[in-house]
Amino acid sequence: MAGGGMPYGLAAMLKEGHKHLSGLDEAVYKNIEACKQLSQITKSSMGPNGMNKMVINHLEKLFVTSDASTIINELEVEHPAAKLLVLAAKAQEQEIGDGTNFVVSFAGELLGAAEALLRDGLHTSEVADGYGKAAAKALEIMETQIVPGSDQLDVRDRVAVAARIKGSVCSKMYGFEDLLSPLIAQACIEVVPSNPANFNVDNVRVVKIPGGGAADARVVRGLVIKRGAEGAVQSAADAKVAVFAQGIDTSSTETKGTVLIHSGAELESYSRSEEDRLETLISGIAASGAKVVVAGSAIGEMAMHFIEQAGLMAVRIPSKFDLRRFCRATGATALVKLGAPSADELGFAKSLKVTEIGGAHVIVLEQEAASGSVATVVLRSSTEQLLDDLERAVDDGVNTYKALCRDARTVPAGGAVEMEVAHQLRELARQESGLEQYAIAKFASALEVVPRTIAENSGLDATAAVAALAAAHASGQPAAGLDVESGAPADLAQAGIVDLFATKWWALKLAAEAVCTVLRVDQIIMAKQAGGPKPRADGAMDED
Repeated sequence: MAGGGMPYGLAAMLKEGHKHLSGLDEAVYKNIEACKQLSQITKSSMGPNGMNKMVINHLEKLFVTSDASTIINELEVEHPAAKLLVLAAKAQEQEIGDGTNFVVSFAGELLGAAEALLRDGLHTSEVADGYGKAAAKALEIMETQIVPGSDQLDVRDRVAVAARIKGSVCSKMYGFEDLLSPLIAQACIEVVPSNPANFNVDNVRVVKIPGGGAADARVVRGLVIKRGAEGAVQSAADAKVAVFAQGIDTSSTETKGTVLIHSGAELESYSRSEEDRLETLISGIAASGAKVVVAGSAIGEMAMHFIEQAGLMAVRIPSKFDLRRFCRATGATALVKLGAPSADELGFAKSLKVTEIGGAHVIVLEQEAASGSVATVVLRSSTEQLLDDLERAVDDGVNTYKALCRDARTVPAGGAVEMEVAHQLRELARQESGLEQYAIAKFASALEVVPRTIAENSGLDATAAVAALAAAHASGQPAAGLDVESGAPADLAQAGIVDLFATKWWALKLAAEAVCTVLRVDQIIMAKQAGGPKPRADGAMDED
């Protein structure tokens, strides 16, 4: 039987070509190592002085950024355990839109600490239980660190909002926060609905126009589209708008048809019927009261001729997302069938005109305060990379505003919360009797990754900075955070730099859950990858 018969054990059960890794050495340590490598990448981008990463994705597009969520998305992580951290970071990005770096860096630090405990002989479940207990306690302690009175915020007060979002803008574009925060606050406040909890991030748009400097950025109440008008009419005021989701042209049928024409007169009448149809359509649009025609794709030459004759303004918006926003900003309905629109399908534009910003022709749609549901931040800068970074900073600021509308509570910035939670967790670890006390102590040490990394990235002596912070917290200064300018402990909330409570709360929770998931994996079983057709070998083709 032992000849060439069936294989035994696991090999007999699974398909040929599978991989099976189990135990501490093969599975757990390798998973931890992969996650640590991922957190090393993002860690050096943390804080206001974080370093940039240059990532070239599979389409050879170049990204130069310190934004952790962009870096992680473009890296296309393959390793299954590291992917768990990526998923946790993406959950943080969707929930809050900020704090992704903290999730990955803290999770990597926790796993590094877990590896030391496992090598000391603790069991993975003891470490995971200890971490779970520490995380629950940490979230409780965090509640006590909320800045008093911070839950009282008027989300329509520009100065107060700008101060709250300064911290998150600061971590992306340090030095530009005083310029960007008021702009972001203004854009958000212009589109906030009567119930702020329904604030939609998509209503604040960003248009990047190369040239000029960052100080030339401004907010436009309405929509800015990076293209000119199609015809001679370049502006319209108090105008009704007809929007078509497709092009405006003579009808080309889905199927190919053959028209048999016997004489020149027939040819003339055939093309005349097409012309008449278009003329009727355009005059129908003009008769409905519309002064502006918007098309989702090309406008034919003949159609353009009749549009010019009718004195209408023609705009082409090829992006379906921009077309949807245009409809939302004007209240128009995008029609799929060419025909005269009815009164309730028309939109209204207070002012629609082609202007020039930095040599680029753009269409600016401006609305009254009451009806304008879209605001646009026009960013200017000398390079594409800087424009992309400014856009990410604005994006973070807008997401922070959305979180503020739901929960305005804040906590001291600069690693103050992490140090205070670590300080109190160490006290808790001393009172624990079981083996979990070691895991809780390690969890406390891992929290120090935030002030330590901020200090390292700012070129300070990290050991001295963390020691000074620990001493401040031990002597009863729970709001002491790291001042990156001086390197000394300071209450940054006094200077108006705060972090959102919701950001920290979710980040800590997601990181701890991801780590416990990774630690509880003790076997990895990979099926053989499905193979498509083999790529053709290079070399001579055969003579056929």
